[in-house]
Amino acid sequence: MLLYECFFLLKFVISKLPMRKSTVVQALLILPLLTFHVFSQQEGSTAPMEKTEQEALYLAIQSFVGKWWNGSELYPDPCGWTPIQGVSCDFLDGLWYITVLDIGPVLENSLECTQDAKFSPLLFKFKHLKSLCFFNCFSPHQPTTIPSSNWEKLAGSLETLVFRSNQGLIGEIPASLGQLTNLKSLVLVENSLAGMLPRELGSLVHLKRLVLTGNRFSGQIPVSLAGNLSELLILDLSRNNLSGPLPSSFGGLTSLLTLDLSNNTLEGSLPSGLGELRNLTLLDLRNNNFSGGLTHSLQSMTSIQDMLLSNNPLGGNLMEFGWENLRNLTTLDLSNTGLTGVIPDSISSLKTLRSLALDNNHLSGSVSPKLATLPSLGALYLSGNNLTGELEFSEGFYKRMGGRFTSWNNPNLCYNSEVMSTGHVPVGVERCKHEQENSVYNSSTENIVSSGSSNQNSGLLASFGFSACINGFWWVIVVQELVPLLLLILL
Repeated sequence: MLLYECFFLLKFVISKLPMRKSTVVQALLILPLLTFHVFSQQEGSTAPMEKTEQEALYLAIQSFVGKWWNGSELYPDPCGWTPIQGVSCDFLDGLWYITVLDIGPVLENSLECTQDAKFSPLLFKFKHLKSLCFFNCFSPHQPTTIPSSNWEKLAGSLETLVFRSNQGLIGEIPASLGQLTNLKSLVLVENSLAGMLPRELGSLVHLKRLVLTGNRFSGQIPVSLAGNLSELLILDLSRNNLSGPLPSSFGGLTSLLTLDLSNNTLEGSLPSGLGELRNLTLLDLRNNNFSGGLTHSLQSMTSIQDMLLSNNPLGGNLMEFGWENLRNLTTLDLSNTGLTGVIPDSISSLKTLRSLALDNNHLSGSVSPKLATLPSLGALYLSGNNLTGELEFSEGFYKRMGGRFTSWNNPNLCYNSEVMSTGHVPVGVERCKHEQENSVYNSSTENIVSSGSSNQNSGLLASFGFSACINGFWWVIVVQELVPLLLLILL
């Protein structure tokens, strides 16, 4: 019957296509695929599930969602015609096995945890489990910890382990997670985990993604973590309480694309090994205590797109750095980093730059009008420096930038009058004084010229050697002396 259905379906497909030889050949090639699909459907619908694993699945889920959940009645065939949301299976050696288990309100009809949810040791019975995820499952009502043992039972299969948004997940990262040698993704985000990062994480040599953001981890970053994970693509340890210097072994993370260590209390100089991260596109070290200036090795990051170093007491200047090497840079945030000196013209060579933040530093000198020529620039922040001279940006530049251009709190910075009539003037910046003086001088000259015709008598007196400022009583005396003299001349 199945073969007949496949033949009928193939005949229908051919009837809908133009009758060319190539089309017929392509249709004939579809036949084995259709046959395989139909047989696999029938096989999957009748294939059994290993009894111990099926029972473990029901009991494990019940420990998370509550005893009211009766899996054997609701989902008698969890890998077949009654699938469970968040559970996926693979067909291996004639049996179904659990390979993916997602607990938490990820999708509609997902398995949601109760306030009394706890980690079930039955999960370690899933010997083919590839992905295990818990989202918003463990609440502060009944805190729990990550199990410290039995992880070796999943070492041969587990590739993804995720605990996300579990405020009731406390304690430390167990060192035994280092036994998951096939793990490719470890994500522990926005939980209440604390303590130091175990050096055993450096044993996860196949790890591609390590994200531990939004917890309470403290202490230094293990040297093994930075030195052994050569396949790592994403490292995010942001929003913790990590301290101390960065390991010099960071240069060994040669495959790294994203490095986010922001919002910690890390300190010391930036290691020169960072320059070895030639594939890095995001470097986020904001809100730490790094010092020692911009290490020259950073200019070797030719793939970098976002360099975010704000709110660090770095110090140093911008002139000694080869900005022209960072040809892919789109965001440069160096605000509040203690920079001194001038803004180099080499920054205007960054044609892909979209955002430049240099505010709240000690920069001096003038602002190059070349910055306005950057074709992609959409934000420029220069406030809170010691910049001087005249802003020579055009009306179109101010109009395009709007509130994304700031230059206030630069006492000796001013703008020209050409943009006054447009209304697009930099906020918090005064009009250049020499233009104001010229305006006052021109206004005074016009007043003198316009009043010249009404003071002809004063001009006449001045031609006789009398001052034009004579007035009042003295004017009467002058008239009395002049009248007799004029009469004598006429007679």
